[in-house]
Amino acid sequence: MKHILLIGGSYGIGLEMAKHLSKEHSVYVASRSNEELRNLDVTHIPFDALTEDITHKNIPEKLDGFVYCPGSINLKPFKSLGIETIQNDLEINFIALAKTVKSIIERMNEGGSMVFFSTVAVGAGMPFHTSVAAAKGAIEGFSRALAAEYAPKLRVNVIAPSLVDTPLSERLLSNEKKKAMMDQRHPLKRVGTATDIAKMGVFLLQDDSSWITGQVIGVDGGMSSLNVN
Repeated sequence: MKHILLIGGSYGIGLEMAKHLSKEHSVYVASRSNEELRNLDVTHIPFDALTEDITHKNIPEKLDGFVYCPGSINLKPFKSLGIETIQNDLEINFIALAKTVKSIIERMNEGGSMVFFSTVAVGAGMPFHTSVAAAKGAIEGFSRALAAEYAPKLRVNVIAPSLVDTPLSERLLSNEKKKAMMDQRHPLKRVGTATDIAKMGVFLLQDDSSWITGQVIGVDGGMSSLNVN
């Protein structure tokens, strides 16, 4: 049984990962809310990644897996973006991640795995994604360097989804017309589900992926590599 810490695993992709992982492992979810966790066999730790230090919380002395889930979606023309928005996106997506990793990395057991989240927009170049692509791009560079520095003790990988039907993207999929339009943008003709992404995250935490590190893995319905429209 592995000891796995999820930051922000109380809804969306993180919640789906917690559901799958808690069947076989000891799962700790550090998040601001826990309403959706009450029926799961997990330990909830009240935590705000932006304002708190995880070392001040009651987390295990040793960890086998670590996942950072918090993120943001601010899709606006660059000329309409305030610097404060760009700073906020960088804070929640990358700075808080780096701060939390720094706090827990010495607790990671030999052979441990870390999983972070990027976006297809880092590699594809999409309009109105300047802020989130910059913040997630920082995660990709950080993760590759971290994977190199800590190999072979730890593995570090990134999942880069396209649009996923979660509470975070609710505004973009708020009616059937919007959803149908977003479905058609993907070669596989649908947007992703939280389960699509969560299953890749679970795989990267398991021993079955023990020869995978330093990767950015697109789970995106073909968006990043196929042009079929």
